Amino acid sequence: MQASRGKSVGLGLALASALAFGGSGVAAKPLIEAGLDPLHVVWLRVAGAALVLLPVAWRHRALVTRKPALLAGFGLLAVAGVQACYFAAISRIPVGVALLVEYLGPALLLGWVRFVQRRPVSRAAAVGVALAVAGLACVVEVWAGLGFDALGLLLALGAACCQVGYFLLADHGSDGEDPADPIGVIAYGLLVGALLLTVLARPWGMDWAVLAGGAGLNGVEVPAVVLLGWVVLVATVAAYLTGVLAVRRLSPQVAGVVACLEAVVATVLAWVLLGEHLSGPQIAGGTMVLIGALVAQTSTPKAGSSQPVAGGDGTGRDEVGERELSADTRPA
Repeated sequence: MQASRGKSVGLGLALASALAFGGSGVAAKPLIEAGLDPLHVVWLRVAGAALVLLPVAWRHRALVTRKPALLAGFGLLAVAGVQACYFAAISRIPVGVALLVEYLGPALLLGWVRFVQRRPVSRAAAVGVALAVAGLACVVEVWAGLGFDALGLLLALGAACCQVGYFLLADHGSDGEDPADPIGVIAYGLLVGALLLTVLARPWGMDWAVLAGGAGLNGVEVPAVVLLGWVVLVATVAAYLTGVLAVRRLSPQVAGVVACLEAVVATVLAWVLLGEHLSGPQIAGGTMVLIGALVAQTSTPKAGSSQPVAGGDGTGRDEVGERELSADTRPA
């Protein structure tokens, strides 16, 4: 009964996280179009969230010596990597397209398991990956000679790679005798991400006057600070908190399935609020990407495999996530 209740809470948190993350691009793109550099918007987002969670970081300051590799990895991949690649991508291609490319992450995770770890994956997982790739071809309209900016698509693919790290790192440290508090991990991940992005973005050269003005949201002028507040408080602080807590109660794979709704939310919001319409083939392709991601993450291992490649056991952990994390986050 308690396990079932915990799973229900986890699913609710995962849904809330998907909804919060889904609104980030719609609020950030008008700021970029108003004159801010994509990296500056990312820096404002991450630095603002880190400032909000600074008291949490101080409370969990022991994590700096206990889990330095985890904090560095989370800050580099789950915060700086995902956000920088995604925001740079949406400055060149539509929000919905960028997120649909980003959600090739589940396929990349299965590729890691199969070709890097050399472990078997189920036939259903392979079908899911193939479906996602075919859907992506429809989204970018390859028959038209790649209808979108190639660099923008590569940046979105970079966000997909970092997204895999987000789900894996979010599950790290929940087992063993020295578990890491997820709220503390988020707080320090944002701090590390803010420091890295400060070097890259060099915010001292930012046009701060943009924040005192307005930004266009499908013809409606909205105060820039309101959009920034949404990006920081809802699409970052609330999104990361609910997302990591969801992974702890479910598993990286199950939470990833629910997170696919982020692409749907972002595409619908971009359609309504930004006027970014997708064609029929692109909508069909996006649906294929999401279905492929769902199949890839919920498939079962091939017969004879003693270790699962997808799916959770309802305890908030799975062997794949733990084994991958132990390899990816150990100190160099």
